Amino acid sequence: MKVLVNDNIFKCKVCTTIDSIVNGMMGKRFNGFDGMFFIMPEKKEHEFWMYNCIVPLDIVMIDDNVITKINKNCDPCDFEPDCEKYNGFGNRVLELPGGTCDELGICEGDFIKTSIY
Repeated sequence: MKVLVNDNIFKCKVCTTIDSIVNGMMGKRFNGFDGMFFIMPEKKEHEFWMYNCIVPLDIVMIDDNVITKINKNCDPCDFEPDCEKYNGFGNRVLELPGGTCDELGICEGDFIKTSIY
């Protein structure tokens, strides 16, 4: 899937199942894709964490097509009880390499578009 934010196009892996949403970027690097796009089962407040992730992430919370919150440069953690939680409202989430939103000027309130290749 391609995700367009402002003038930036990201080639994303899509997560729609509970297992793929829960596992997300655990143990993965951005090889062959720019981001991970989650289509959540419900529109509500969601909570993400960085347990067993390898790289820092920007976790972008999206309600329909509007960015509602950006959790920037979220650090990986490897001890479950100490993992910080990152939340936001919406029905979609875009995970990008940490620092991407600042580097490209992506902000809360920006709109996204999606397309299948």
